[in-house]
Amino acid sequence: MQTSSAQAERAPGKRKRNFAILFLILLAIAAGCLAWYFLYARYYETTDDAYVNANLVTLTPQIAGTVTQVAVDEGDYVEKGQPLVLLDPSDTEIALQQAEANLGSTVRQVRGLYSTADNYRAQVEAKQVALQTAQNDYARRQKIFASGAIAAEDLAHYRDAVTTAKSDLAAAQQALTTNLAMVDDTVIDSHPEIKSAVATLRQRYLDNARSTIVAPVSGFVAKRAVQLGMRVDSGTTLMSIVPLDQVWVDANFKESQMDTMRLGQKVTLTADLYGDNVEYHGVIESLGIGTGSAFSLLPAQNASGNWIKIIQRLPVRITLDPHDIQKHPLRVGLSMFARVDIHDTDGHLLPQQTVAAPRFTTDVYQNALQNADQLVAKILHDNSQAVASSAR
Repeated sequence: MQTSSAQAERAPGKRKRNFAILFLILLAIAAGCLAWYFLYARYYETTDDAYVNANLVTLTPQIAGTVTQVAVDEGDYVEKGQPLVLLDPSDTEIALQQAEANLGSTVRQVRGLYSTADNYRAQVEAKQVALQTAQNDYARRQKIFASGAIAAEDLAHYRDAVTTAKSDLAAAQQALTTNLAMVDDTVIDSHPEIKSAVATLRQRYLDNARSTIVAPVSGFVAKRAVQLGMRVDSGTTLMSIVPLDQVWVDANFKESQMDTMRLGQKVTLTADLYGDNVEYHGVIESLGIGTGSAFSLLPAQNASGNWIKIIQRLPVRITLDPHDIQKHPLRVGLSMFARVDIHDTDGHLLPQQTVAAPRFTTDVYQNALQNADQLVAKILHDNSQAVASSAR
């Protein structure tokens, strides 16, 4: 009986002591949570609504044709300028040959116009001399007629000769003016007919060159739709090329999280593909200009009686460190977890300057016109020399 009463007396004290210990533990946990929040968590914003994105370069033909060769398949790596698809070049080669012949013929015709103009100049000079001679003869015959040495009929013949010479000179001058209207103030290269033929040749050269479709950028082939024997038109989607060394992350943050986000803030990311052991480092490149619903095909109509407020999300574009991407390549559409360090809030919310240089560019199409111009120069030189040699 004494033992039972002693245990009954100790039980309330033991419960108080256990409650005090539990309270202290909860207080320590709360203090730790508060310390963790004030010292760490409040300086970071996180989201798992983030996905890898990249440029999808769509390969399309610039001319119509029949596919005779497909050099790559999905997943293959291609270099910028590498031939990927070949269209049947028969029609474009024939058109190019016709344009070359047309330019050569036009050069010879225009050279003939210049020669004709020179011929009419010589005729005008000859008619001027003939007129001067006729006028001198008529003046001399007038003096002789005054002395009665010749008849009036002979004098009339010389007067008619002057009139005829004036008419011949006027006709020659009119013909010269007509020919000069076709060549005046021009040289062989700037003549309208030559420029028209040159433009046609350049277009036919480009059409022939475009029968070989090359990669505008380096990357990996995705979504190949082209097949051998297909008749494709200009603008038909053949395949896509994804440059995986230029990927970025679009992280969608709640509008309530973006109060302290600024351009240039550092971001740490992890991908579900590699797990938490692989971290990517990046910076905020742009903060969303609008929510996804604002740019949707059917925007939300909130001016109604059953409106319910929904927290919107804004896309934040994050550029990644190229070294991280090289070590651990990402794929388009992969899920990411993003943690933004918002310690530094001195950055801007929006860009303050315009873009100084193009963000994306390719030079694989520039050499085609240079080669066409070389062909034009050769045809002009050869046909000009041929006409000059035949004239001599």
